[in-house]
Amino acid sequence: MNRVYLDWNATAPLRPEAREAMLAATEIVGNPSSVHAEGRAAKSALERAREEIASALGAEGVDVIFTSGATEAAALVLQGRGLACAAVEHAAVTAWCDNSLQTEPSGRVIVPDPARAALQLANSETGVIQDLPQGLAASDLTQAFGKIAFAFNWLGIEAGFVSAHKLGGPRGIGALVVKRGTEVEARIRGGGQEQGRRAGTENLIGIMGFAAAAKAAQNDLDQGIGEKVSEIRDSLMAALESGAEMVTFPGRESRRLPNTLSILTPGWRGETQVMQMDLAGFAVSAGSACSSGKVRPSSVLTAMGIAPERAGDAIRVSIGPTTDPRDVQRFADAWLAARDRWRQRNDQRATAGRV
Repeated sequence: MNRVYLDWNATAPLRPEAREAMLAATEIVGNPSSVHAEGRAAKSALERAREEIASALGAEGVDVIFTSGATEAAALVLQGRGLACAAVEHAAVTAWCDNSLQTEPSGRVIVPDPARAALQLANSETGVIQDLPQGLAASDLTQAFGKIAFAFNWLGIEAGFVSAHKLGGPRGIGALVVKRGTEVEARIRGGGQEQGRRAGTENLIGIMGFAAAAKAAQNDLDQGIGEKVSEIRDSLMAALESGAEMVTFPGRESRRLPNTLSILTPGWRGETQVMQMDLAGFAVSAGSACSSGKVRPSSVLTAMGIAPERAGDAIRVSIGPTTDPRDVQRFADAWLAARDRWRQRNDQRATAGRV
């Protein structure tokens, strides 16, 4: 069976450019903190990668602090600040924030006091893109980075955080991006790496892979790949909508990431759909990868006003630049066939119950 990967928002496949850069990094033997020639070579590679990531983020003249991923970066900037956020945020954000911001049915979040709030740029489950208010304290840029064009310097935010593996880089590396001069209290202490804000020898292999992936993703955006991905996503939505009644797509009325589609069918449990599609050779998810396997309604969908008993009836399909439109059509056919079988079983049970 040829499997089809449709879960890019959980982890994007490693880009060839990232793999090449990581292999090259293995040949750099020095520690970036060492003063000898080998150390200076490692430091030079580290700073080049930092500049490339800043450039891809549109964040020239700011500080890029490398971390183990977006989760650590979120903790670094959010812990102890008591910022407000909404339930549509990733758990890495809601763990540190006051979950008090209201979410509209469209998925858009209302932010009365930006200076005391954190708000994601794009949602991993629905793809809904927020209009970030000027002066926002912090933003999760993870799902948006490499998928839509934006510039950190134009967003008007104090801090943002990203993760490499969401755009085709390696796992285990991310970054916190802050306006130059912003105070960031170190949570991991030891050496003076990352300007004293995050101790520990930098993961140069991961960082170089991250930089290469970010540069490649930016090139994709410059070449209009996002439009092609959006067309594939929209063709899938049209195929499912024409073949199945009652199916809805949370967030469709809002501006969304071009690669993301949330599919909700009342009564057909999301985890059941994921298992059936997996057996058919398709990798999809029932929401954020960090919350998969937990039998509970999606906090994103319930925040949008979808009843808890229905919020567990959704799956997410997320695609990428190398997704084949024919594979997406195959998924649509398999999903519609599985849905027909589910409807038939439900009808049979209803008939048996009336006998």
